[in-house]
Amino acid sequence: MIEKSLVIVKPDGVERGLIGEILKRFENAGLKIIGMKMVWIDRKFAEKHYKAHKTKPFFKELVEFITEGPVVAFAVEGVHAVDNVRRLVGDTSPHEAAPGTIRGDFAHISMAYASKKKSGGKNVIHASGNKKEADAEIKLWFNKDELHSYTTVHEKHVF
Repeated sequence: MIEKSLVIVKPDGVERGLIGEILKRFENAGLKIIGMKMVWIDRKFAEKHYKAHKTKPFFKELVEFITEGPVVAFAVEGVHAVDNVRRLVGDTSPHEAAPGTIRGDFAHISMAYASKKKSGGKNVIHASGNKKEADAEIKLWFNKDELHSYTTVHEKHVF
């Protein structure tokens, strides 16, 4: 039940100064930040990250968007982390994301509009879709020595 998941504050979230607010939401939910870095990824790395979407029509825009500015990637750990992160993040298409979710509060475009504008879907944040994807993404983004183990006060109430 204790899982890890990857979260990325995309270039639009970084440019809008949302890093702190986004981190706060995960910490307030009891998820532990176990690794974090700010990077400006290149096209080759972006293509590896989005390899599951390689054959989709929006692949090019995804790659272009995530490489247009720095991102903040962080790994979280907690009970049912993958599902809990997805709930905090909200629907991929911000106009369908519930108020109170990160995308519901900080983004408003639809994926149809993003496709029409070829803007790469500026939806502020990426979150791993399932446990297998989370494990692969964390391995891609972080070396073992960049992930840390420590105890938080939340863990006293979980275990």
